[in-house]
Amino acid sequence: MNTKEFSYHLPEELIAQKPLADRTQSRLLVLDKTNGSVKHKTFTDIADYLVEGDCLVLNDTRVIPARLIGVKKDTGTSIEFLLLTRKEKDVWEVILKPGRRAKTGSRFVFGGELEAEVIDVTSDGNRLVRFYYEGLFEHVLDRLGEMPLPPYITEKLTDKERYQTVYSKNEGSAAAPTAGLHFTHALLGELRSRGVKTAFITLHVGLGTFRPVKADKVEGHKMHAEYFSISEEAADTINAAKQSGKNVVAVGTTSIRTLESVAKDSRISACSGWTDIFIYPPYEFKMVDKLITNFHLPESTLLMLVSALAGRENVLNAYAQAIAEKYRFFSFGDAMLIL
Repeated sequence: MNTKEFSYHLPEELIAQKPLADRTQSRLLVLDKTNGSVKHKTFTDIADYLVEGDCLVLNDTRVIPARLIGVKKDTGTSIEFLLLTRKEKDVWEVILKPGRRAKTGSRFVFGGELEAEVIDVTSDGNRLVRFYYEGLFEHVLDRLGEMPLPPYITEKLTDKERYQTVYSKNEGSAAAPTAGLHFTHALLGELRSRGVKTAFITLHVGLGTFRPVKADKVEGHKMHAEYFSISEEAADTINAAKQSGKNVVAVGTTSIRTLESVAKDSRISACSGWTDIFIYPPYEFKMVDKLITNFHLPESTLLMLVSALAGRENVLNAYAQAIAEKYRFFSFGDAMLIL
């Protein structure tokens, strides 16, 4: 399958630069995957499409302020780190700002209270660095770090919490699971009062989620790996919904990737590990029945995943309607429900 088959033109003015004041007031495009029909709703209407016993699966990862700006210790040259993965207590894999280099032994200073030394270079050109500081690293990072917003967002985020879901808990992501940004505690409470179940899983989103597919053929793309964890309680809740014939509704592509990575015979088990699953058409889903998601970049792995669930033509037609209706796109944009 050609990568170009997942292309579409998006006017730049439809890329949402800021979150809405009220999370739940995003628009909601409802796509029926069986016939391709589209309805235009508001996100609070999500309750009309969930029934008692359905299970919402939400990713409770929390974004760390992974963007660090500092200087090279001996020369004063500016540097920017993007934290990717924690390898040990004080050792991280990082991406350097494009155009910057750092050999083993190079040291950097951030804000006068954090230092870093390059201890190795990875096979793909990233650096392993060891950090030196006093106190708790998480506290230092919270003071010095900035949210690593996607490259298509050019405006500064004034409130860090707006790039977090209200149920975020486990720190480790370099990007938000953006489908969950539309929920409030009140809306989740309303859904629970109607008998909708919720299950929280964790997948730490890496910056590879924004990496474009450069291969001409979809099958030639190598997917990045991300860490996930599923608790016994979450597995039991999800399995109970599936076995009783109710819908497993993934909130976001990260929830889908986690569930489909571990599903076997329409069941999942409590576990943790790394997944590099790449879902694209044709794919037979083992656990997920419905999906709540945002609108994704052209030729992205996320658009391919959504197309695997709903059909490429259905999805691209829905996107065309969303563009005509001037929906807001990408991380801070509007939402889609695939039935």
